[in-house]
Amino acid sequence: MEENLRNETVVQYMPLIHKVVHGLKINNKDYEHDDLVNIGVFGLMKAIDKYDASLNVPFINYAYMRIKGAIIDEIRKTSRVSRSKIKAVNNYYDAVSTLQQKLLRTPTDKELCRHLAITDTDLKKVYETVHQLSDVSLDSILFEDSSNETNLMEVMADDSAPDAESDMIKQEQLSYMKTAITQLPERDQQILQLIYFEELSMKEVAYIYDISTPRVSQIHGKALLRLRESLAKEYDND
Repeated sequence: MEENLRNETVVQYMPLIHKVVHGLKINNKDYEHDDLVNIGVFGLMKAIDKYDASLNVPFINYAYMRIKGAIIDEIRKTSRVSRSKIKAVNNYYDAVSTLQQKLLRTPTDKELCRHLAITDTDLKKVYETVHQLSDVSLDSILFEDSSNETNLMEVMADDSAPDAESDMIKQEQLSYMKTAITQLPERDQQILQLIYFEELSMKEVAYIYDISTPRVSQIHGKALLRLRESLAKEYDND
């Protein structure tokens, strides 16, 4: 395709790029909206270069997938969360489920360490991993079935085509969250309040509690896991 026509096509489909960026819920603070748009432009240019009209696929559909794929690939490529860390989180989920059935209560950190044959330091790393995952997608931590590695790696949620059913699900989730948060220990409630409602940074929260920033990350991750457990109980009791 000639360069001028290529540039005209990019300009023509810029609204599509913005639609894709808006539809992807990305909580990673390392990326501004414009950063994601620029990544989407590269995806669009690849779509222009590789599009094969003989496949009878509308270009806009092909471009949409290329743009979305480019953005997701970039986020995953720069993610600090390795598969081994994700596996450790999944093992944690399994351990909590097993011990809850056995003990009929939420297991303590000591009981989890004993069951998983890990140290207290290893468990803190699990909490840090949950904190990192929440930077990309909070929904994937709180609501998705993360019993396997694939689900946890799928840290994007596509809202580009919202409908009445998805809106109802979101409202239901918010309702459950409000109830579940009140069931958490007071400090967990305060931490989540400061981070998600007061929008304070980890450093600011660390200053308030006079603790280190890594310690805030661990507490935040643990609070999210407790919230996940509380949400699961709310769903089960519904």
